[in-house]
Amino acid sequence: MIKASVIGWPISHSRSPLIHSYWLKQMGIDGIYQKHAVEPQDLGSFIQTLRNGDHVGTNVTLPHKETALGHIDEPDDRVRRIGALNTIWRENGRLCATSTDGPGFVANLRQTLPNSSPAAQPVTILGAGGSARSIIDEMLRQGVDRIYIVNRTFSRAETLAEHFGPHVTAINTNEIASALSQSGLLINTTSAGLSEQSELALPWTSLKATALVADIVYTPLITPFLQAAKAHDHPIVPGLGMLLHQAVVGFEKWFGQRPVVTQELHDLVARDIDPDYKP
Repeated sequence: MIKASVIGWPISHSRSPLIHSYWLKQMGIDGIYQKHAVEPQDLGSFIQTLRNGDHVGTNVTLPHKETALGHIDEPDDRVRRIGALNTIWRENGRLCATSTDGPGFVANLRQTLPNSSPAAQPVTILGAGGSARSIIDEMLRQGVDRIYIVNRTFSRAETLAEHFGPHVTAINTNEIASALSQSGLLINTTSAGLSEQSELALPWTSLKATALVADIVYTPLITPFLQAAKAHDHPIVPGLGMLLHQAVVGFEKWFGQRPVVTQELHDLVARDIDPDYKP
């Protein structure tokens, strides 16, 4: 039996096992995908088990996306550019890694709003963690000319802007309104939305009227952030689709077949998050 996993701290909220189990059953593969709660101090020892154990690889989520890099033999070019990963696999006895968050985000954006063009206007991103790094990298690859980063700790946003170069700017909270007035896409990459009391306080009336609003958080399905965007008549892109699309590469690396993101899978996971969900 082929074994793969997802690790994080905490990890109880993850729906990745449901996604991969669906594909394994659909394709008739003798495999299993489990979640493991790994505390930060145990990260290195867990990754070491991937070298010789019966696991072929793992997904990596908060808070390990950046620190896991120090335990990898062969990060790909994307990981080298962004300094974060979310997918590890074993190849020829060595541990390899990539980040699928950015491509997964864009795939979700295009599937949800087929006529959208992320490169057309500036983008504002909330947060400066591993997912933000991958999305910034992909936005730049898509041709976005100006990206604004907003983070609770300004120095972290500043470090990220310096890392990616002149097309990326860290902004203070008193500059948010100006950035939003220019932006055609607003993305939340912070953990806000994981709890009901975490609605983000933003000057929504400053956001460009035609702007799209996306969240990478998928629990709840429509986060307080997205609810606020809807209340101001902005088209929204929920985070569940990104979770589904970012999972494709890892599954193919571990189990040898490339899966497809379908409406059936989306609805299965959506109902697991919210039993009252209706397509």
